Amino acid sequence: MTVYFIGAGPGAPDLITVRGLRLIERCPVCLYAGSLVPEEIVEAAPADAVVMDTAPMHLDQIIAEIEKAHAAGHDVARVHSGDPSIYGATAEQMRRLDVLGIGYEVVPGVPAFAAAAARLNAELTLPEIAQTVIVTRTGMKASAMPEGEQLEVLGKSGATLAIHLSIRNLDYIRRSLEPYYGADCPVVIAYRATWPDELYIRTTLSEMRERVREAKITRTALVMVGKVFGDVEFRDSDLYNAGYSHVLRNRGKKKTG
Repeated sequence: MTVYFIGAGPGAPDLITVRGLRLIERCPVCLYAGSLVPEEIVEAAPADAVVMDTAPMHLDQIIAEIEKAHAAGHDVARVHSGDPSIYGATAEQMRRLDVLGIGYEVVPGVPAFAAAAARLNAELTLPEIAQTVIVTRTGMKASAMPEGEQLEVLGKSGATLAIHLSIRNLDYIRRSLEPYYGADCPVVIAYRATWPDELYIRTTLSEMRERVREAKITRTALVMVGKVFGDVEFRDSDLYNAGYSHVLRNRGKKKTG
């Protein structure tokens, strides 16, 4: 018996991996985060499968269902949104399973920031503009941010930022980042990326709060900050530069014959 922690992707049902979908199709038990995982994905479970929405459940209840499946010898598809490695609350479940001696595997998924970038036709790492992407959040009602991971610190990097779980903390984001990025730094608010009601607001650090208020967005949105989202000039990379030699395109190849 194995528990499969499956990343369902950002929202669009066809963005789940083939591996993840095949596991859902064969597992007798499917536990899914109902508020974030589309029903179309879990509808792929076997007709006689136990399918449970874990949104109203607490950790002990979820583990109890897994124990029940373990006792019956049934594999479990534990379906999370996005990618399980990012704000998935999977580590605490794995810790419990370790104690219980229940085996598990993780199946990666498409994270929200990557899906949003795709919908925007945006590359998050442009030559000599930004070569670092920071995935973070801000401290609110959930656990506090570790020392050194506050936006006041991360902002010094000038990196492209994908700020999760912080749509109600825009004043703090602006105050923290303006000294490093400037008030006119491009911002994209990605609401429910790839869902049917998705919305993308292109704005700036100084104007984002008002734009979000106008759109009445209060949850399920990602705040993306960085120069890459603006009309910025950048040079071509060396990856496809005809004059640049690398191991797969070596100008110094030995001639034969």
